[in-house]
Amino acid sequence: MAYLGTLTSRHYDVLHAIVQNYIDTGEPVASRTIARKYPMSAASIRNMMADLLDGGYLTQPHTSAGRVPTDKGYQSYANTLLGSRVIQGELDRLHSEIRKAGTVEGRLERSSQLLTEITRNFGIAAAVPNENQILDQLELIGLPDRRILMVVATRDRMVRNKVIAIDDHIAQDELTSIRNYLNYNFGGWPLPSIHRELKRRMDLESATYDAILKRVSFLYGKGLLDLGLMPEIHFEGVGNLIGLDLHLTRERMRELFRTLEEKKRILQLLERFLEQRDGALAIQVGLSDVHPSMTELSLIGVRISLPNGSEAQVAVLGPMRMNYNRAVSAVLHVGQAFKSATDS
Repeated sequence: MAYLGTLTSRHYDVLHAIVQNYIDTGEPVASRTIARKYPMSAASIRNMMADLLDGGYLTQPHTSAGRVPTDKGYQSYANTLLGSRVIQGELDRLHSEIRKAGTVEGRLERSSQLLTEITRNFGIAAAVPNENQILDQLELIGLPDRRILMVVATRDRMVRNKVIAIDDHIAQDELTSIRNYLNYNFGGWPLPSIHRELKRRMDLESATYDAILKRVSFLYGKGLLDLGLMPEIHFEGVGNLIGLDLHLTRERMRELFRTLEEKKRILQLLERFLEQRDGALAIQVGLSDVHPSMTELSLIGVRISLPNGSEAQVAVLGPMRMNYNRAVSAVLHVGQAFKSATDS
């Protein structure tokens, strides 16, 4: 039966001490263990633990055993860390590390690596592009078998590649002329505006007599400048989850690894739980709603709005018994360092 009384601040002190002790030891926590830390009798602590048990914050594996935190207990403990401060020295160090990578992709990759290195868990960094990305530069390179490599750099420092298959061979000199035409006419334009203007120009009767525009029209039909808005995502540290005692069968463990290897699943995870305002930390304890194999995992992350209107997300995925203080600190520092490196 759920506890119907009012939990006091002392209840939560006891609860959070139990959670911290269980994170440290992995063993059920007895009342006498907590009594050593607080000026209360073991009997008073036992009563509070009974209230917390009835309230769904603790569970008791065996009648004579100590208590173990539930998802609800972990969530209460984790929520106490939401006001964690950012240390300027650490922020400067991470900013320097991330800024060394010149592109958004490189900075995302370095951010996920840093999250993994600091927490020894599964680090995630993603960027969701803005619809109105601005063209910086286009490159067209001829490949064997009548294929063309299109490389598009946008002003947000993201670089995307796409291979276009065509029916006829187009010489590299001609591809260079098309590239120069597009860069000269449309450099600095938002991509949607380029699409509209190209369509307008190609609909004009005079386009029939413009050799370059005819080639542009042909390549446009094959997907020229059609980049889509696929998010960029990097993650590191799947191996860190191998040695964890997640109480999973071998098949469920395989399912977990398959889930973590799918970028689509990781993005769904971020979108579902990182809905807080810009810069606000989110902590989700227990991820069974995403997949049964993730029941004993927690996600700590933050969403960051970037100057170009796109959005970045950095997060750490780890066991419920992770070092929450370290994970929260890592997410806050790496998130702010990524934002400042991208702003500069």
